[in-house]
Amino acid sequence: MLRVGLTGGIGSGKSEVSRRLVALGAVLVDADAVAREVVEPGTPGLAAVVEEFGEQVLLPGGGLDRERLGAIVFADDARRERLNAIVHPLVGRRMQELVDDAPADAIVIYDVPLLTENDLAGLYDLVVVVDAPVEEQVRRLTELRGMSEEAARARIAAQATRERRRAIADRVIDNSGTLESLLAQVDDLWADLTRRAA
Repeated sequence: MLRVGLTGGIGSGKSEVSRRLVALGAVLVDADAVAREVVEPGTPGLAAVVEEFGEQVLLPGGGLDRERLGAIVFADDARRERLNAIVHPLVGRRMQELVDDAPADAIVIYDVPLLTENDLAGLYDLVVVVDAPVEEQVRRLTELRGMSEEAARARIAAQATRERRRAIADRVIDNSGTLESLLAQVDDLWADLTRRAA
């Protein structure tokens, strides 16, 4: 099994890269998807988040109000650390279950937004960083996700710098150009990964 850590800043295009890798045959373990799963209604994870942050972080239907929780934790490092202390162990356990279910010869792509911030590079055989200029990240977050520029810049500032991410990369995928350019780089990466896995 080849374990590949995939990371990049918010709005870098990491999701597009992971979609392409799955289409090529990779097994995806998506930390964000798992993070949503472990705080679904009825889970111990959601109960712990509500105990820490109060009923204000719930939607009327009982689900987690991610916007409200995000506004709280992205404005306060100490509260963000408390949220991470609840969610990260749950995410880690669930991700391990997914890997245990993958074929022994799989190329497993771990899509981990905070790989750099949490010093996780050593867990993977290879680290791939999807990189885009900050102004391009801001443009994507405001135009495609409807964030305010202020909110977009706050999210970017809360993550590792581009330089810090690039410093841990075995491969950098430059996503400052066209989709075709991005996909060509991913196809080249896949060819490299299949050689390594063999």
